[in-house]
Amino acid sequence: MTEELRVAVDRKANGAVLYTKGYINNVGGEEIANRAYELMDDNVRTLLLNLRDTKIVNSIGISILIEIIEKMIDKGGSIAFCCLTPVIHKTFQIMGLANYAKIFENEDTALKELGL
Repeated sequence: MTEELRVAVDRKANGAVLYTKGYINNVGGEEIANRAYELMDDNVRTLLLNLRDTKIVNSIGISILIEIIEKMIDKGGSIAFCCLTPVIHKTFQIMGLANYAKIFENEDTALKELGL
């Protein structure tokens, strides 16, 4: 059985970091989307998703992440990911997420590069 996804938000001066823990499937993806859309509605235009504690992302989860990226791009913002497992990193590359969102090896580098 897979664990339910939890999302924690850390607001920064110029954006926010979402920390995920658990399985990003349809339910987990919707939880991330709800948090991301709330932040976008609050004029946050830079989001970093730290997936350090996420080991599995299924196809529905990926499609929801793509929707979040598209919505943020439409608002003139950007989304980035950090701390991906090798399998998730490769999956994001294959599915094209890496074409629209930056991927960083660690959070420190991401925060510096994104100006958060």
